[in-house]
Amino acid sequence: MSDAAKTPWGGRFAATPGAFQQRYGASINVDRRLYAEDIAGSIAHARMLAAQGIIPAGDAEAIEAGLIGILKDIEAGAFVFDVADEDVHMAIEAELTRRIGDAGKRLHTGRSRNDQVATDTRLHAKREAVRLADATVAAREVLVGLADAHAGVVMPGYTHLQKAQPVLLAHHLLAYTWMLARDFKRLKHAYKAADVLPLGSAALAGTTFPIDRDAVARELGFSHVSPNSLDAVSDRDFLADLVYACTLGMVHLSRLAEELILWSSGEFGFVTLDDAWSTGSSIMPQKKNPDFAELVRGTTGRAVGDLVALLVTLKGLPLAYNKDMQEDKEPAFDAIDTYADALEAMTGMLDTMTVNADRMREAAHGGFMAATDLADYLATRGVPFREAHEIVGKLVLACEREGRTLQELTLAELKAASPAFGPDALGAADIDAVVARRDTAGGTAPVRVAEQLAAAREALAADAAWVAARGIADD
Repeated sequence: MSDAAKTPWGGRFAATPGAFQQRYGASINVDRRLYAEDIAGSIAHARMLAAQGIIPAGDAEAIEAGLIGILKDIEAGAFVFDVADEDVHMAIEAELTRRIGDAGKRLHTGRSRNDQVATDTRLHAKREAVRLADATVAAREVLVGLADAHAGVVMPGYTHLQKAQPVLLAHHLLAYTWMLARDFKRLKHAYKAADVLPLGSAALAGTTFPIDRDAVARELGFSHVSPNSLDAVSDRDFLADLVYACTLGMVHLSRLAEELILWSSGEFGFVTLDDAWSTGSSIMPQKKNPDFAELVRGTTGRAVGDLVALLVTLKGLPLAYNKDMQEDKEPAFDAIDTYADALEAMTGMLDTMTVNADRMREAAHGGFMAATDLADYLATRGVPFREAHEIVGKLVLACEREGRTLQELTLAELKAASPAFGPDALGAADIDAVVARRDTAGGTAPVRVAEQLAAAREALAADAAWVAARGIADD
């Protein structure tokens, strides 16, 4: 046998690629991650071939037994992936043929590596979408628990990173809960987008063998088969959907990480991160650094880069399969792993941090955050809002110059600013009252936050059930 005959296309070539070409063209160091999906797809394919009378039943049985043995060896760390095999598909098929002989050579009947890798990748995308969805549920459970445990804690709300109006800490935390709930929906969409079987499309045009694609779809858990063989082998939209879900999820975690970094600083002091989720300094003994939150923030750039890399790879490809598509997996796998790690880190930090409620309440009295309520008070008594805005703005300026808060103003001082202020005006500046008055739907008033908590728990239960139905039990 010539060297050329050892390749899957050896009959056409008189020479094989050299060492550099093999290394440059190989994807095995990346796509070996798909071994379980590749073996599952091959077993389903072999069973279908036998059921359709395309290969002998005995060969299908030998193929299945051989593949199960290979799976066990890989999971035990006893399987050697060789770059000469180019990709995970050829590595497994070559080893199968070595173990069971000619029966192994019949496995590839009626399929191509083009529809094979598309199938493996879709199976993997589905599994990872569920794993990530489960991790978002875990993070939301911690956020909801924190919101519930600190339901009455008042803190400053910010715009432009300047104190704006007081809010409940629970309200602030629930904002991130809804962000992560949307991330969950995007992961569900990515799962649905991947839930299409391409196997049976062969290289691009289908196959001449009388295969049963629906049977393979049922066995592998796909809801339906692809309607167009050209699209089936070239479509990576589902992967872009998954990477986008990971990327936007990372952006949300990065925003939360930034707040934890600020809140745990001496200047804020709103929270204390657990020692297990902090690091120290090699030179400054006093330091306690929020390194893990910073890593969540920092690695968001990786996910953004992964999304761009994948989209640029796909943007100019003609139908159908092109070798460029080998570059789809590394950014996808990196985005998945980056997001999974960030979710675990964020969940750990939130679950163990200490909320410094007194410091938050103290900070809520600074920044003149009752100013809007004093202006609203005047507006309800007939003063045009723009005029009321100016009156209270002058009060704020005076307090700022004198080092006082709005709550320290006397009724006489208020009346001097506007005769529309009555005896009840002092209550308009009370921080708890300011919070309680914001009782529009979705507002920060305690009654509305309680409604949000109930809705968040209901959404969590539904999402946890979706995850459990797809094979990941709720911890």
